[in-house]
Amino acid sequence: MSTPAEVEVESRPGATLSVQEALSRTRFFPYWLDNPAEPPTEPRLTANVEADLLIVGGGFTGLWAAVQAREQMPHLNVVLIEAGKVAHGASGRAGGIISTSVMHGLPNAVRVFPNDIAQLEEFGHHNLDGFEQTLKRYNIDADIEWNGEMTVAVDPEHIEHLRGDYELHKRYGHDVVLLDSKATREQLDSPLFAGALWSRNRSGIVHPAKLAWGLKRAALSLGVKLYEHTPLIDVIDEGQTVYVKTPEGSVRAPRVVFGSGTAKVGIPDINRRVLQVRDHVLATEALTEEQLARIGWKHRQGIYDTRTQLNYFRLTKNNNIIFGGLVSYHFDGDPNPAQDQKAETYYRLAQAFYRTFPQLADVRFSHAWGGPIDYCSRGSVFAKRYLNDKAVFVAGYTGFGVAASRFGAFMGLNILFDRNSPERALDIANQSPTYIPPEPVRWLAAKVTFHAFDGADAEGGWKRAWIKGIKAMGFPM
Repeated sequence: MSTPAEVEVESRPGATLSVQEALSRTRFFPYWLDNPAEPPTEPRLTANVEADLLIVGGGFTGLWAAVQAREQMPHLNVVLIEAGKVAHGASGRAGGIISTSVMHGLPNAVRVFPNDIAQLEEFGHHNLDGFEQTLKRYNIDADIEWNGEMTVAVDPEHIEHLRGDYELHKRYGHDVVLLDSKATREQLDSPLFAGALWSRNRSGIVHPAKLAWGLKRAALSLGVKLYEHTPLIDVIDEGQTVYVKTPEGSVRAPRVVFGSGTAKVGIPDINRRVLQVRDHVLATEALTEEQLARIGWKHRQGIYDTRTQLNYFRLTKNNNIIFGGLVSYHFDGDPNPAQDQKAETYYRLAQAFYRTFPQLADVRFSHAWGGPIDYCSRGSVFAKRYLNDKAVFVAGYTGFGVAASRFGAFMGLNILFDRNSPERALDIANQSPTYIPPEPVRWLAAKVTFHAFDGADAEGGWKRAWIKGIKAMGFPM
């Protein structure tokens, strides 16, 4: 592996800042959470309480479950416990690009549930309508912009792939256009871009932490009892109820929603179906008008590229660029690896940024962070019953949960309360993702896979063959 200095000389000839200099003032903390808009923390649970519904986890899934449960069943006594602070897990570390898909994109839906595409598309549109209506109903200011999303080809060979996606999206009524290199660079100027697929509406960008904090306020206004800094210590099936022990109290409830992502809650099967990979993200300092003009981006779309080790990027309200990618895995899903606090971890991501936007060679990075992703074999949300049907676990978004979490919570509540709802007739509500091998096989396979990601596009060979083999086993790449 190259040393940082060698990589820098290779990849940044003539740069005005070295990678080390660009990261020298960086705070290793999520940009979204470094914000005075964060609401006060709710008290810890210090008593033994009872509830009609207990929700474990104060991220998007748990918050959406709490809001929808009280809206749809206002008689319920709902309690939500969060191990740390609301939004300080995966939900406050996301890129914040949203779309109608509840299936990690239309191509993934075709891969996993080819017979249900029309219904899944309908669910996705209804979900985004409900998402937007909730923000309006509770006056949630989450810096939302409905500017569409673009997938940009970084190699001419990827154009054919985009053309296939274009035809698929047109078939299901999406407002999409296929752009050549010139038209793409008129939207966002990068020497790497050979073309793009632009989905022009029903998608956009949002401030994920402000969204979570707004949902927290909405839940509290609806009467949800919310406790932060209240981790789950033990869960016991008592027959008619579930008993959840916390450090200073407990909750007893007949029904439980686990919106806990990859956190261990004492149900081994959960962690056989999801694993935590870590995405890494950079935020630039706010661009000046002159710097922003160098790259254009007048429509401010959320962007994904077509690399095997993809990058995604979007603007903030203040014109910082959020630039993410570079996934990794740590043994047993370490939720707080020391590497995330080291500048060296972000060198390659910074180099990718400067290769994408060489016009911004003078731009520094204000924040850098690692973000957990609850990865599962089908690449999209699932809801599975546990504890003799008294609990449901909802997760598996594989990086696309900012909007899809509302649908996941909705589906989970319908399953838990055995309510008739159209999605319950489909495989998305009745099939679970396959098992992921345990440690140490999990760690070894992840290490080889992520090593294959690096250089697969340019080198091919065994790396491309390995990735094709993983895809053939049913895992989304």
